[in-house]
Amino acid sequence: MYEILNGINGPEDVKKLSLGELETLSAEIREALFNRLTKIGGHFGPNFGIVEAEIAMHYVFSSPKDKFVFDVSHQSYTHKILTGRKAGYIDDARFSEDSGYTNPAESEHDLFNVGHTSTSISLATGLCKARELQNGKWNVIALIGDGSLSGGEALEGLNVAGSEIKSNLIIIVNDNQQSISETHGGLYKNLEELRNSDGKSEHNIFKDFGLDYIYEKNGNDIGSLIEVFKKVKDTDRPTVVHINTLKGKGYERAVADKETWHWTVPFNRETGEKLVAGGRNYVSVTREYILNKAEKDDKFVVVTPNMPMCMGLSPADRAKLGEQFVDVGIAEEQAVAMASGMAKGGVKPLVITNATFMQRAYDQISHDVCINGNHVTILLNNSAFDGLTDVTHLGIFALPIFTNIPDLTVLSPTTEKEFTGMLDWALDVHTGASVILIPGGKILNRPRADGFDGAMKYEIEQSGEKVAIIALGDFYQKGESLAGAVEAELGFKPTLINPRVATLVDKQTLDDLKKNHKVVVTLEDGVLSGGFGEKIAAYLGDSDLKVKNYGLNKVFYDRYKPAELLKELGITNESIINDVKKYL
Repeated sequence: MYEILNGINGPEDVKKLSLGELETLSAEIREALFNRLTKIGGHFGPNFGIVEAEIAMHYVFSSPKDKFVFDVSHQSYTHKILTGRKAGYIDDARFSEDSGYTNPAESEHDLFNVGHTSTSISLATGLCKARELQNGKWNVIALIGDGSLSGGEALEGLNVAGSEIKSNLIIIVNDNQQSISETHGGLYKNLEELRNSDGKSEHNIFKDFGLDYIYEKNGNDIGSLIEVFKKVKDTDRPTVVHINTLKGKGYERAVADKETWHWTVPFNRETGEKLVAGGRNYVSVTREYILNKAEKDDKFVVVTPNMPMCMGLSPADRAKLGEQFVDVGIAEEQAVAMASGMAKGGVKPLVITNATFMQRAYDQISHDVCINGNHVTILLNNSAFDGLTDVTHLGIFALPIFTNIPDLTVLSPTTEKEFTGMLDWALDVHTGASVILIPGGKILNRPRADGFDGAMKYEIEQSGEKVAIIALGDFYQKGESLAGAVEAELGFKPTLINPRVATLVDKQTLDDLKKNHKVVVTLEDGVLSGGFGEKIAAYLGDSDLKVKNYGLNKVFYDRYKPAELLKELGITNESIINDVKKYL
């Protein structure tokens, strides 16, 4: 099956192939991509569309001497296959050896560990400046997808590249006319005009930034790409190579539905059927809530930085929302600042995205929203410990990042009704800014958590003695399990508390614990340093109560196995009970 690919152990082997062999190689690489993605999932459409370009890049340029910088890594799989990591695609037993993103720990051909958009041009300008200072002679190639161009950092990078870089810099713009969802913004009108004019339009954003420019309409033709890359190799000017590609090329379903197939779970190649059980979950609950809220409240508006599907909003849903839906492209800062402006204008904005991406808008949340006291609600998915586990997509930093911004209420629901109740409160009752962390895992409900009344106090789910367990958000279930284990093993009923509000130190409840408790255990689904438990420990520090905080270390974890990491961190009933015994 892999007649040509089996002989590729590094970029030097690519250079030995004829054009016909290179074209065969492209087909074999797509088969390798199918092998991996049908079984473990990953970024499908971007990688299928860039195969020919990355083959041509390695044919013309000489990595690692020439420096390749990938934007967001959504289009790096072919590069990885060609640089000694094909086993992670053709050998099922070795899938785990290869991350879904570029990673310098894996290969000298990867310069940066990157998982967020719009960074490659800026990183490349830094490499260029370093080369200039050392009188180096090598090519710096930044690959960026058209969707990433909407991010402010990409435009900042273009601005510096066109004015401050006086030497070789090659920026390959992969234009597949699709971001994660559809593209938004005037920039894309210019790209369309350039495509329609075969790159000859007098309106050219890249030239306006001071960059040289070449257009290649046949972005999936290896021969054409080789010729255009040869033209720009060793150039002494910052140059944009604008290539027109087909997202999802090689799989009809991915071409026809580019958004759905941007990223995929394991699937059946023949039918396209996803092999992960669906059903009702917190994403579907959120979708239902948004659609119902929009229908009832014409002041409600959803704002997203190109992540509508993280809340289950299909193209049909977005059309139904109409003017009550705004997609700003991959631009988190714009989303938050725009929402602040909306709030000032008298509407109720709900900003939706994944937790890992919202950290990019810290300044806008702090300054544009909170300092100004504006009524903005931010809803974050994948903040859970056992959600996304790649080092660039971790949601475990949400608690320390957002709970330390003044005048921002961070809510951590534990059930469906608590979650929707918090949304109601944040949008319709609260007058300030809120962040709500969507629960991970399956939907749960219990009588004591059947809503949220906005009371700034902890919910005591079970009154007991000696040991108090304060279990936040997604770790509440672990708190329930621990409470049962304490009672069974130690012979008394502990107090179990659902704090609900991650930014709150409920002094009255904590003071009450001093009467008949010896140990307070905090459990949180995030990094301990700067997080929830430390605030409890700080308040109780001068009391006789012993406080034990359980959560994650301040570490860039990468592709961890949640159950194994919990055991390693001592977040098990057995380990915690052994700790508690010391203080009873």
